[in-house]
Amino acid sequence: MIALSGLFLAALLAATVIPAQSELVFAGLQLAGGHPLWLIWLVATCGNVLGSVVTYAMGRGIERFRHHRWFPATPEQMQRAQVWYGRWGAGSLLLSWAPGGDVLVLMAGVMRLPVLPFLMLTTLAKGGRYAALAAALAWGWT
Repeated sequence: MIALSGLFLAALLAATVIPAQSELVFAGLQLAGGHPLWLIWLVATCGNVLGSVVTYAMGRGIERFRHHRWFPATPEQMQRAQVWYGRWGAGSLLLSWAPGGDVLVLMAGVMRLPVLPFLMLTTLAKGGRYAALAAALAWGWT
């Protein structure tokens, strides 16, 4: 249970502004063979999605400062950007697993993407990344 807790924490931190690597912990647990692969995948995915929720919430919080003089966009510009992002930018979350993907997650919060599409796209991306890693390890592609 301690190993899975460590994986959860590493995956959570890796999806925030705190630099962390969850892939090494994931790979170590998979190669050690002490836990079912589906459980390792589930713990890593849940931790990583929860970390993304934290980053998304930070973006939502930043947006409350949009009425301050130093904020880089006027309220009208933010409104137009949010409409555009809701139409075209949400799909970028499918790249949230990649290096720098945390910026995409933060922007989803700033642009006030509704929570349900955010969770669906982020979970698909994060879960898919861990599934691909698990397959690569299982097939010896490391």
